[in-house]
Amino acid sequence: MARFRSVLKSKGLKSTPQRIAVHEAMLALEHATADQVCSWIVQKGEADISVASVYNILSDLSSIGLYRRVPSIGNKTLYDISTFPHIHIYNRRKNEFKDLVDPEFVSMVESYFKQHPPKGYRIDDIEVQLICHPGRRSKTDSI
Repeated sequence: MARFRSVLKSKGLKSTPQRIAVHEAMLALEHATADQVCSWIVQKGEADISVASVYNILSDLSSIGLYRRVPSIGNKTLYDISTFPHIHIYNRRKNEFKDLVDPEFVSMVESYFKQHPPKGYRIDDIEVQLICHPGRRSKTDSI
């Protein structure tokens, strides 16, 4: 939390109770929409806040690099606390995201697109997202 407050201060932003509550929610949730963050805050009784305020705070905090906006399914903006290059695994049955850290794969994808950029486009960012569902458990999973 000290790092969070320090970054806010360095960007000229105050550590308001609402910003603190949003950050605590994001630390707990890791990947979340404004609706999910607002629900978490309300359940915890952390602060009195609207979804619109949460969205504005998430947007501001992602603009200064504390969170990352993630393209997501369903036209809702998803925010991620991990701002380094990584892969997302989306579990469509549970509607949840998990991080897969594989620097070698990310480097390979980035290298490929530097050598073969899509015609007519400039790449702003590369986001790899695997859309999955849980597979069958093997007999060894229950041991």
